[in-house]
Amino acid sequence: MKQTFGLITLACALLIGCGAQDGSVELTAAQEQQVAERIAPVGHVVKAGQVVAAVASAGGAGRSGSDIYGTNCMACHASGIAGAPIMGDSVAWAERLEQGIETVYANAINGIRGMPMRGTCMDCSDDEVIAAIDHILDNSK
Repeated sequence: MKQTFGLITLACALLIGCGAQDGSVELTAAQEQQVAERIAPVGHVVKAGQVVAAVASAGGAGRSGSDIYGTNCMACHASGIAGAPIMGDSVAWAERLEQGIETVYANAINGIRGMPMRGTCMDCSDDEVIAAIDHILDNSK
């Protein structure tokens, strides 16, 4: 019974044809885009001292600092996980600002100690990460 089914399936495939004459399968532009998105890397390894290029935001227009904070930063900066300075703790943020605002931005973008690069927001642009830091600082005075 299984052999008969297999032969019928093979005969149908030969009669109908499978893809192009050379056996390859042709994809539409939309299908090619979907395949590219599925196999794209989810992240990149960055070594100490390397400069990180800006990552374009998925939506085109930048998201607000509040949106980025609520989606990616709040988990650690609302509770102090792994020593993260809590939003609203003016003393903790003042200590970090002693290094200069550019250093605070660079640490948020590149990661430092327990904080991962971009605070886990891998699709955030540099400007969006900076907007999230500004949001935290504005609410920590």
